[in-house]
Formats: sequence, C-alpha cells, structure tokens
Amino acid sequence: MKRLNLLLGAALIAAGMTSCKTDTEQMAEQNIDRYESYVDSISRLDAAERSSNWEAINAEYEARLAEAEAALADAKDSQNAETRINDSKTEYENVKTETQNTVKETQGNALIVSYFGPNNMVGSDLNFDWVNKDNILSVYQNFVDTFEKNKDTYSREDFDQIKVWYEALDARKNTVEKEGLSSEDNNAIAKLKLEFAPKFKWERMTAKGEENKDAKEAAE
Repeated sequence: MKRLNLLLGAALIAAGMTSCKTDTEQMAEQNIDRYESYVDSISRLDAAERSSNWEAINAEYEARLAEAEAALADAKDSQNAETRINDSKTEYENVKTETQNTVKETQGNALIVSYFGPNNMVGSDLNFDWVNKDNILSVYQNFVDTFEKNKDTYSREDFDQIKVWYEALDARKNTVEKEGLSSEDNNAIAKLKLEFAPKFKWERMTAKGEENKDAKEAAE
C-alpha cells in the first residue's frame, strides 16, 4: 500500500507541475492532465497490488474522472481533451478487466485450497487421481466440513463450482471402490453423502433465489 501511495502521489504531483495560471483554461488542462497521469500510474502497478487495493483505486479514479469531464467545457481544445479522456477511459477499462480477473483467480484458488488443500489444486480437467482408498474418507469429511463452515458466504458461482467438484469426487469414488476401499470407510462416506446432498441442494437453491430477488429489485 505504501508503494501504491508513493506511485500515485508522484503521478499527481507531476501532473500539477504545469504553469500555475489562474485562468479557467489552464485549470481545465491541469485537471485533465491529473486524470491521465492517474490512469497511467495505475497501469504501471502490478496486477496483485492493484487487486489488493482496488476499492481505493476505483474511488480515486471516479473522482479524477469527474474532475476531467467537468473540465471539458473550459478546455481550450475540447475535442482533443475529450479524445484524451476517452483514451484514458479505455486504458482504465482494460486495467479494470485484468484486475477483476486477478481477483477472481485468487478467490477461485482460495476456494480450491479450502476444499482440497494447497497441494491438490484441481484444474479444469477435474483430475482426482490423487484421491485413493486411504485418503478418500478424509477428503469427503473435509469437503462436508468446509461447506458447512462457509456455506453462508458463497456466491451462486461458488455453489456451481462446488457442485462440479462434488460430482467429480463422486465419480472418483466409483473407481476407488474397485481399488480396495474398505467397507467401513465406504459406509462412513455414504453417511456423509446422505447428510450433505439435501443440505447442499437447499443452500444452492436458496442462494440462487436470493440472487434473482436482488437482481429484480435492482432492475426496478
């Protein structure tokens, strides 16, 4: 955060080092320069640093954009000024998309780790070959416990992802059963599944219902 403040602060100081004329045209130019410099400084930050401070960055961006757009009416060359602002808007939207993708990836990895541990990163291929007759009961137990602990924090997308993992784990269980899974562990897993399935279905359905309700209210 310290590096972020230094970098963005330096950009704003640099933008303010134009001639301190008091006329409205000079003030308008200065505000547009400040906006451009701010966007450029954000672009120079690495994605991880941006994502961890995005709320503050975006709030400052909105303030700088408002200043720049308000300055258009007083700009000496309004057409050129508008082009500069639009170019910076495009640059910012690209940075915003990259940052949001970084945030989503970080959150997704955190979700994977919570269910399967840091050494078992399940990818799009849904490879569960690391699950065997000796650890499958503990995998199911952690899956159920993790869901129970965090179910109130999940988004609809999280529920959908968890469903995919659970179905893939069940598919792996069919293979493990043929590889010497003990009847004791099999029975314990069956009990966990019996408790988990209706609870998961209800929570997922409720989450989707709440999201649809919120979307409807926002549209009205």
